[in-house]
Amino acid sequence: MIGTVLKKVFGSKNERTWKRLRKVVAKVNAFEPALEKLSDSELQNKTAEFRERLQKGETLDQLLPEAFACVREAARRTLGLRHFDVQMIGGMVLHSGKIAEMRTGEGKTLVATLPVYLNALPGKGVHVVTVND
Repeated sequence: MIGTVLKKVFGSKNERTWKRLRKVVAKVNAFEPALEKLSDSELQNKTAEFRERLQKGETLDQLLPEAFACVREAARRTLGLRHFDVQMIGGMVLHSGKIAEMRTGEGKTLVATLPVYLNALPGKGVHVVTVND
């Protein structure tokens, strides 16, 4: 009974996680207008800026919103594809070391670009494993 009351007040674990991730997506989306105005070279220079900020003590989680926004903008310019908000959440899930199940055509490869870029910033390499049936 107490569990039911607590769940109604605070929501399920999934609901709380979803709410937290949606807040991060809002931060990612807030960077979009400014990044659209950057030249290609200015957008490329964000990588060096992120690496410098890492060396000064910022964490990957602190860089995540802006870094994901940069990946989204780069994909829009080079591939003509813009990550949907739910794909941003998929990238955050992968970055946190969890598995995100996605169906064929939902953009798994595009989603993977987000945490791959972010986790490559420290220069230690990133491994991506995919499986086809």
